[in-house]
Amino acid sequence: MLTLDPKELSAAKLQGYLQSAIAPRPIAFASTIDKNGKPNLSPFSFFNIFSSNPPILVFSPARRVRDNSIKHTLINCQDTKQVVINVVNYDIVQQMSLSSTEYPDGVNEFAKSGLTAVPSDSVKPYRVAESPVQLECKVNEIIALGTGGGAGNMIICEVVKIHINEAILDENGIIDPIKIDLVSRLGGHWYSRANQGLFEVEKPLATLGIGVDAIPDFIKESAIFNGNDLGKLGNVESLPTEEEITIFVKENFEIKGVLSADDEVKKYQLAKLYLDKNEVLTAWKVLLAKK
Repeated sequence: MLTLDPKELSAAKLQGYLQSAIAPRPIAFASTIDKNGKPNLSPFSFFNIFSSNPPILVFSPARRVRDNSIKHTLINCQDTKQVVINVVNYDIVQQMSLSSTEYPDGVNEFAKSGLTAVPSDSVKPYRVAESPVQLECKVNEIIALGTGGGAGNMIICEVVKIHINEAILDENGIIDPIKIDLVSRLGGHWYSRANQGLFEVEKPLATLGIGVDAIPDFIKESAIFNGNDLGKLGNVESLPTEEEITIFVKENFEIKGVLSADDEVKKYQLAKLYLDKNEVLTAWKVLLAKK
């Protein structure tokens, strides 16, 4: 049995142990606006329901371990006292992950992730249209748990309006756990799909992904690619160069055949196969290859 004293561990090491041990955790996909009305969207896995009467949710934007800075979500909740908690299912997990990229202040994560912002009824922050359940909340209290890197800030929210996609309901009007297809967070790159098990999503924290808004329309408008595919494509820091694409075409007989046939559908399908294997840069080379 490994026995550890938290006070003798670095903040990063301690965080790693705790996030891997206290899991799986539901994900609060929190939408806020700043005091000037600019939207922000970010996921948090320090989250759960704590009361149903009144309906209370609590999530915690922690101070960043590496530099002790605080997140825009916390600042916005302090300023506006409003937030929308959108639940995360498998269909949007890649786009949700992409939104966690630490873009500069003022960058719209809705646009970067390719998710749709829709107006709320009772609060000012937007809802995520693709989320199967959206919870409009007022912020009742914020409790700072410390001042060092990794310290949480408990945001206690009261649900004032609930929006549920009817497609996830069963014949009795109850949320079907299979249809909602929720995902949860573990340690490292690991997630869990409630009805299927573990999978990995590359964390977009080391670099700034180009974002779904930077993907050419001909790709976004293709019926071949779903939201998770677009999330993967938007998570690259830069596109492959013309030289890299040329070398790839010369060495890959499959893409040569597709280009010779001038078949756009087969081209997209080939790129999709690479995306399914998480070979994202190769998928980009296929999409950008020319005869």
